[in-house]
Amino acid sequence: MSDSTSTTRRTTLKGLAAGAFWLAADRALAQDDKAAITVLVGAASSMDFTARMIADQLTESLGRPAITLSKLGAGQRIALAEARHAAPDGRTLLFATNGPFCIYPHIYTRLDYDPDRDFTPIAGVSNFDVAVATGPATGAQDMKQMIAWAKAKGKDAVFGSAPGNGSLSQFFGISISLATHTPMEHVPYKDSGVGIIDLAAGRLPMMITGLQPLVEMHKNGKIRILAVSGEQRSPLVPEVPTLKETGINLSSSTTTGLFGPARMSPKLVATLHDALAPMFTKPATLEKMRQQGMTPAYTDGKTLAASLVSERKHFGMLVKASGYVPQET
Repeated sequence: MSDSTSTTRRTTLKGLAAGAFWLAADRALAQDDKAAITVLVGAASSMDFTARMIADQLTESLGRPAITLSKLGAGQRIALAEARHAAPDGRTLLFATNGPFCIYPHIYTRLDYDPDRDFTPIAGVSNFDVAVATGPATGAQDMKQMIAWAKAKGKDAVFGSAPGNGSLSQFFGISISLATHTPMEHVPYKDSGVGIIDLAAGRLPMMITGLQPLVEMHKNGKIRILAVSGEQRSPLVPEVPTLKETGINLSSSTTTGLFGPARMSPKLVATLHDALAPMFTKPATLEKMRQQGMTPAYTDGKTLAASLVSERKHFGMLVKASGYVPQET
């Protein structure tokens, strides 16, 4: 047998094996009505709420149970690890922010996953802003007063972020520090609720986290949201300016998406993507997302993948400019 014939035969066998693998995965989703689809989520609050809506829609569209499973910790990496090691049969999915795919490659010297090869983007779901808030520790009424307070405090000026190290919140805080020439130390919080309690009690001067968890205490007057990170004001707090409106030329938002393990078949990806589509045609559902601080942004997997590549470049420049020293884990 010639080398070219042998090579052709190996290529054909690989193609047949891949086809058989994908066919088996597709059949598992289509025929096994008893096994539930699990949507893993590694972040709390609005992310967990939206994950439940995703599961409800998959149940409705596919006629089989879909549940959410919260795997908090390690900046979503616990949830990522479980999704990464799952079979690509559509039974285990991941709802995640862009952090592990766009920020972590720049802030850790070693990751136990590849953000491109180890996951299959299925659908873009939403975007959400972070917000800058203060409490009784500063008495600041706007960003100008907040920055003046921080400059006066010098090395004692700190800001908290949630979900902490490696999050958009942290790097947005670093960006504000650089843009205003105001050195501030970072205090990481794994949970925004704990940070907001410290903020309201005056133990923490400034907090940067997702907008929605801050809204109730802002409306009750216990804390004050000073700015939101997006290009437009949020309907949740229309009186609060964007950071650009305060004179600080920065903006950013967090992308969220639905992912599966690597090697999911295109047909299976299309089935899951299409199953999610009706969620974005329901006014009541879209309003619930907005009340959680989420801006609906339904896209296909290829569009999601392309946006993650673009955002990764952006965060690479941001991390480099911040002077952040990458950590091992």
